[in-house]
Amino acid sequence: MEDKDRLGKRLREKEQGEEERYFGEVEREKIARLKKAQSLDVVEAALGHCPRCGTALNSIKLHGVKALECPKDCGHWLDKGELETVARREHDSWLGRLFYQPKLED
Repeated sequence: MEDKDRLGKRLREKEQGEEERYFGEVEREKIARLKKAQSLDVVEAALGHCPRCGTALNSIKLHGVKALECPKDCGHWLDKGELETVARREHDSWLGRLFYQPKLED
């Protein structure tokens, strides 16, 4: 009778171990899916959605410079190249001074 109890106990321990392993794997898969979804949200936001409200940005052209505009008036966004174009035009303004100030060496 004692051998049956020992065998039954070992079977329950094995079942419990397999169950823990199974649910651990399920949890890891869920976490991986969440991480992937979050990274896609970041990529989606970077590819034409307003970082403030999430609305799709409209492409506009002002004074020969392409920009992205939020239709809900959260702001306008420029690429680095476009910003440099504006800075070159505005060489004597604060924006031009920001881009064309002498670089200090360490």
